[in-house]
Amino acid sequence: MNTQTKINRKTILDIKNMKTQGEKIAMLTAYDFGMASILDDSNIDILLVGDSLGNVVLGYDTTLPVTMEDMIHHTRAVVRGSQKALIVADLPFLSYQVSQEAALVNAGRLLKEGNAQAVKLEGGREHAEIVRKMTLSGIPVMAHLGLTPQSVHQLGGYKVQGKKDDAAEKIMKDAVILEEAGAFSVVLECVPEKLAAEITCTLSIPTIGIGAGVSCDGQVLVVNDMLGMNDRMTPKFVKKYAHLSQEIKNAARRYASEVKTGAFPDADHSFK
Repeated sequence: MNTQTKINRKTILDIKNMKTQGEKIAMLTAYDFGMASILDDSNIDILLVGDSLGNVVLGYDTTLPVTMEDMIHHTRAVVRGSQKALIVADLPFLSYQVSQEAALVNAGRLLKEGNAQAVKLEGGREHAEIVRKMTLSGIPVMAHLGLTPQSVHQLGGYKVQGKKDDAAEKIMKDAVILEEAGAFSVVLECVPEKLAAEITCTLSIPTIGIGAGVSCDGQVLVVNDMLGMNDRMTPKFVKKYAHLSQEIKNAARRYASEVKTGAFPDADHSFK
């Protein structure tokens, strides 16, 4: 008899119910099997395979060079390392903006080839029909408003969005339109706390904040930033829960020193 207990992965219905029940949603990015395996035992509700992998994994200055093949490759790895969290994969730049047909095909690839459970796309009302078509085709969509990194050149850099009344009103209306189009949740990045709170109260779907204050239904951070795995300057909204960059450097220096002095390997790490 098979005594193994089946682990149920979270679904978009679970995430929606968390808002209804007043339970905060914890979301982190993940880009590989090893990190996903660690996070799978850490009470994280959603793992986002973000196109931020372009910055933190592939070394690009922006997310723009990331391809569909990159996203599918990394999404597969994360899915293999995770059993509990909902897996959401980013649609990279120009994978959904060119045409509705291309958007539908590429979103389908992230589910069919990448084994994700949902996709995320940036932008507002201009993509409402795409969101509607994806939803009707069985592809769950997480929206993304505010600072949208794929539009960094159009926005003039990484700046807080929605500070003026007209800009705030547009973001609010975009959020409502995307919910009506079928989005199951929306990421609010770098928007004023008051605006994020108003959107959260207005929508029936969850809001996930990143630099959007405490009132959102959940929070997301880039895992490499949260763990302090790089020495570059991090945004104001990032809280570092560890400083692994220095820990890794120290370990690597000890290893190099022991190899060069002959201290490693010793008898305990050799075969007789």
